[in-house]
Amino acid sequence: MKAIHTRSQERILRLLKTIKQGISAQDIYVKLRNRNQSMGLATVYRSLEALKLEGLVQMRTLGTGEALYSLTQQDKHHLTCLQCGVSITINQCPAHELEEQLEDAHKFKIFYHTLEFFGLCKKCQLQQRE
Repeated sequence: MKAIHTRSQERILRLLKTIKQGISAQDIYVKLRNRNQSMGLATVYRSLEALKLEGLVQMRTLGTGEALYSLTQQDKHHLTCLQCGVSITINQCPAHELEEQLEDAHKFKIFYHTLEFFGLCKKCQLQQRE
């Protein structure tokens, strides 16, 4: 059964379909306002939360604490530098087998997962040595 979405949720879903990378709630708010589809920032957050609970939107929190939202399409894996914030995508996933085991063992429907390692990139390591 397909869920019925509010107008705000539909607008956010349409916007996210046009964006290839994660985007903050504040940037969603600004982009919708620029498209004359204005809604309050609190409504943006409420809509994102509802879509997240449906498994349609995923959230990734950066080392800076900023939350980025995107459509749930594939699992995301990153190396993130705590100093400069650069984020490097990792293309292999060691967690798919574990995900299947967890679903079976706990009768838990997993929509997606994230795997993120935090540390210092090569450039920031070199700067620390200077």
